[in-house]
Amino acid sequence: MARDLREGLSEQPRRIPPKYFYDEHGSRLFDEITRLPEYYPTRAERDLLIRWGATIVGIAKPRTLVELGAGSADKTRTILDEMLRAAQSDVTYVPVDVSAGFLAKSAVQLRNEYPSVCVTPVVADFSTHFALPEHPSPALHAFLGSTIGNFTPDDAVGLVSSVRERMAASDYFLLGVDLRKDPGLIENAYNDSRGITAQFNKNMLSVINECLGADFNLSAFSHSAIYNDREQRMEMRLIARGDQSVVIPDVGDFYFADGDGILTEVSYKYDRSLASDILERSGLVLREWFTDDAGLFALALSSH
Repeated sequence: MARDLREGLSEQPRRIPPKYFYDEHGSRLFDEITRLPEYYPTRAERDLLIRWGATIVGIAKPRTLVELGAGSADKTRTILDEMLRAAQSDVTYVPVDVSAGFLAKSAVQLRNEYPSVCVTPVVADFSTHFALPEHPSPALHAFLGSTIGNFTPDDAVGLVSSVRERMAASDYFLLGVDLRKDPGLIENAYNDSRGITAQFNKNMLSVINECLGADFNLSAFSHSAIYNDREQRMEMRLIARGDQSVVIPDVGDFYFADGDGILTEVSYKYDRSLASDILERSGLVLREWFTDDAGLFALALSSH
């Protein structure tokens, strides 16, 4: 974290990686965001999983589900249900998440709900290289929730390439992507009327204060989320409200003038061409493309 902040806050524009949203409180806030009326991606993706889950499991025939950024594994239950219906043998679930506390609680809940499923959580930053525990093959590797949009296309290739390296020849990769659409609809999803996304954005500063002893004043920053038409991505920032200095021990002292911003998240919006290109550059081939009638969201199923 210290290294990332030293680099990111010294750049222009200043930035902090979005993985630092996710302590236990941040994970709970994001779980709440997914239930907001303005936040269409989760509903659209869940509907696609309900509609096409049996088809996806029928194609991939997984004995193991590996999920990157698993969180509460809310939508994942749809896939697990289909795997259990089709199971000829035991089912294994490997949730991967950076938030250890939230992941542990989710794993306990899943074990209670699915006593026949072997739940083996892995605490890891999925943007880095990490090892999976031994698991039955074939596996379905899932990266849902359009989190891939937080990466530039080139960085997305690096991430998906690391997934491919962990995949056996018989494995499949399921990717959730938020599609390009009316920018107003997208902006509303990141500027909810209850201000939950604003709390989530500011929680990054709480994480840094807690972990590194920084003295960010959360009330001295405001939430901003604007769609960048040229880059076809959402950009979320924290904006300084008034001139201020922040001390981060072992990182440095940072001055913020009134209106200065910290880029905390980007979310690229996809079409089929971009998804296919990223998969192909990563050594995978797009096999199936599932989307809703309104064109809000898509699931891309790929393999070697």
